[in-house]
Amino acid sequence: MALKIYTRTGDKGKTSLIGGTKVSKNHLRIETYGTVDELNSWLGLVNDQITVPEVRTLIREIQDRLFTVGASLATDPDKDSKMKIPDLRSADIKLLEDKIDAMNEVLPEMKHFILPGGHPLVSQCHIARCVCRRAERLCVGMQEQEMFVEPLVLQYLNRLSDYLFVLARYTAHQLQVEEIPWKPRM
Repeated sequence: MALKIYTRTGDKGKTSLIGGTKVSKNHLRIETYGTVDELNSWLGLVNDQITVPEVRTLIREIQDRLFTVGASLATDPDKDSKMKIPDLRSADIKLLEDKIDAMNEVLPEMKHFILPGGHPLVSQCHIARCVCRRAERLCVGMQEQEMFVEPLVLQYLNRLSDYLFVLARYTAHQLQVEEIPWKPRM
């Protein structure tokens, strides 16, 4: 028999964190890991269209790390969870930095702000970047409300948004799509 997807336990607006604590579905912790889930979905869409095998492999790895981030954010830090939660490592951040540097090697120097656009895939990379920044801001909001956020989670999301920005530029370069410079009205 297949596992039922619905439990009916959330029908009254509550959900459980890992550890069993019940919270409102609009709790900041839920909003934060929900945003990470949204980011993961956008990356799935990006990955469905990327043609560079090395980038596809890395995006799958990033998606795995985002499940790790989501599990960390979904865990009640005040409860002892019987569930083993995977962890982020500083090497995960270093990997993103190395890939950013490698992509930047082939990109022209950026002399102006650029507008998202030029190709649907480039735009989707920028959307993923924006969702990543929102997840990062929500993590900062959790910290400001004295909710525990693993420091590597914040660092990873920050570096990931940088990676996604450079990926958008790299994708435009690979597709031979001209970047759209922002020309502010004066």
